[in-house]
Amino acid sequence: MLAQVTLLKILPAKLGTQHLLILLPKNKTLLKDCPHRELLQAVMARRNIKLDEMDKAALAANTDDGRLIVWAMLDHSKDIFALQTQVRKALQLLLDDQPTQITLIVLGDATQRQQAAELAVYGAWVNSTLLPIHKKKDERRALKKIELFGCTDQTIFPPLKAQAEGNILCRTLTMLPPNELTPARYRTRIQVLAKQHGWQRKEFDMKQLRKMGAGAFVAVAQGSADEDAAIVHLRYAHPKAKKTVALVGKGICFDTGGHNLKPARYMLNMHEDMNGSAVALGILLAASQNKLAVNIDCWLALAQNHISPKAYKQNDIVTALNGTTIEIMHTDAEGRMVLADTLTLAVRAKPDLMIDFATLTGSMAVALGARYSGVLGNREDLLQRAVRVGKSSGERLCAFPLDDDYEPALDSKVADIKQCTLDGEADHILATRFLKRFVEDVPWLHVDLSASRCEGGLGMVASEVNGFGVAWGLQMLRE
Repeated sequence: MLAQVTLLKILPAKLGTQHLLILLPKNKTLLKDCPHRELLQAVMARRNIKLDEMDKAALAANTDDGRLIVWAMLDHSKDIFALQTQVRKALQLLLDDQPTQITLIVLGDATQRQQAAELAVYGAWVNSTLLPIHKKKDERRALKKIELFGCTDQTIFPPLKAQAEGNILCRTLTMLPPNELTPARYRTRIQVLAKQHGWQRKEFDMKQLRKMGAGAFVAVAQGSADEDAAIVHLRYAHPKAKKTVALVGKGICFDTGGHNLKPARYMLNMHEDMNGSAVALGILLAASQNKLAVNIDCWLALAQNHISPKAYKQNDIVTALNGTTIEIMHTDAEGRMVLADTLTLAVRAKPDLMIDFATLTGSMAVALGARYSGVLGNREDLLQRAVRVGKSSGERLCAFPLDDDYEPALDSKVADIKQCTLDGEADHILATRFLKRFVEDVPWLHVDLSASRCEGGLGMVASEVNGFGVAWGLQMLRE
């Protein structure tokens, strides 16, 4: 349950909260209107900070009666990512105390106040929610109430609330331990969500997938003792929708690497290899809560990549759902295998646009680190739009090439295509070239989520698992 927002039309002389955040624009003339101005000036003098340096870091101080006050100066000419980061760090000074109530004061002109209010309320929502932990004694307290002064437009908050709920769903699912989010338990959770939100739901289990000829997906899933893997299809339909978007998510609930077993340091956190599916679900939730006038087909490839006598192995040749034969080169390249058949199913529904999300390659993380994710696609205008939306949403994307002269690296002497190469060079590009075989001519973007986990937080989100992709995907749908 997200904290309730109360809009204050008049700032009372005595606030009921012990935790106060004041956001003011980079404007010297507004300092005279800043609450607790004398205390702020005393803090600045003590730390030898000039007014025009206040946009570099938030300042905090306690009043005589024990209130914690944080001031942050926002330079509204900066990009949204910089503003998100600044507001998140300022908020965290308050949220570290785990208050049940905070007050936000935004100053400036109407546009500045609205932007500051949106950032602060959204940041409070996504960073105060109690994400899953498994301690014997959980003493955390949830934020229950947000008072806001300086912005009276109530209409800006429902879309932000939907986005926050989508982000929180994504992070919650991603952080669950692998024994709590097996494919079977994941499917149960999805069933509950579908019922709550009125989504149509259909599952393709292992028996059906074998019968259909989905050999790429089955090759990966057959290594699990429990045959609980499935491709799950969810549909949100709007009566006024003119376009249909397919969201495809990689949902590998745990990835051992298979026969090409990962070393321990690289197997740690591999329960998060289902993050792509959680991003797709988060977007679906936010879009349906916002009642966006677009039809959404959400396709989730839920499986595990285990090592067992039945697990697929190097030099196997399998036949994908669209008839493509694949030579297996490395069993840890399982994500592109489960996505191949899932993309084929998504294409058969004839969407106007298809976007897949996956923590797919280590080479993307090598290329970008954890602060950007990569995007590739089969339409130049789509790529440009994806990068632009990344800048405006604060979830930044870097576009990579997908030229035909990369294709010979995947040539196979015994099958239609190699699954990957063994040298790893440009694997994020080669993986996308592989996936391109299964999208036909549908306008398509592939998002490789190298930023799904970022130490110290990223943009507006303070936790390492940050739900990257939900805000970006929602804005792509809005446009």
